[in-house]
Amino acid sequence: MLRRITSDRMNLVLMLALTFSTGVIDAVGYLGLDRVFTGNMTGNVVILGMAVVGADDLPILGPALALVGFLAGAALGGRVLKGARTGWSARTTTLIACVGASILALGVVLFVVGDDVGHAGQVVITTLLGAAMGLQAATARFIAVKDVTTVVVTSTITGLAADSVLGNGKGGGSGRRVAAVVLILAGAAAGALLLRWHLGAGLLLAAAVTLVVCLVGALHARAAVPASAP
Repeated sequence: MLRRITSDRMNLVLMLALTFSTGVIDAVGYLGLDRVFTGNMTGNVVILGMAVVGADDLPILGPALALVGFLAGAALGGRVLKGARTGWSARTTTLIACVGASILALGVVLFVVGDDVGHAGQVVITTLLGAAMGLQAATARFIAVKDVTTVVVTSTITGLAADSVLGNGKGGGSGRRVAAVVLILAGAAAGALLLRWHLGAGLLLAAAVTLVVCLVGALHARAAVPASAP
């Protein structure tokens, strides 16, 4: 069955799945872990800008360390993928597996500790989640599915509007752009709902999605389907 799916189409589906999991993780970070984004670094930069002038008692340490973690994770991903073959490979499988395992471990910690994690624990967890999301973002950038970065949708929304009938009328890639926006929104909603049950539940869901993506990507790459345009 996997052999019938082209590499381009499979990579699109997998990156969209990671976009959903990012929405879940950011909902957990912002709503449950002291208003820290771990995937959307634009949000963290904006929060930091407001926090430094004391607006609304916004946190400084958490967003700052999450940003540092994200940069470190992205740098590591870039280093590991240096010289790797284009597309999904053993290296991308390893990196996505590391992302999924990290999220799973942090989810288990939150599930066990719960609300007793404390502020210091929250900062550690959001920093490590930031590193995992940086690693994911670097891997997604290498796989290079157009309009799907897995961690932000601002450029995706821009392309959707610019190429619409109200823009230049090109309309190319509208389906994937809409899917990316809807999935990160759905992920955020799912993360917020799961917080009503338990602080760690959202991370466990995100870990499950990421690990399934890793497995399917590895199996599909092994099937060696030639890439072609979707």
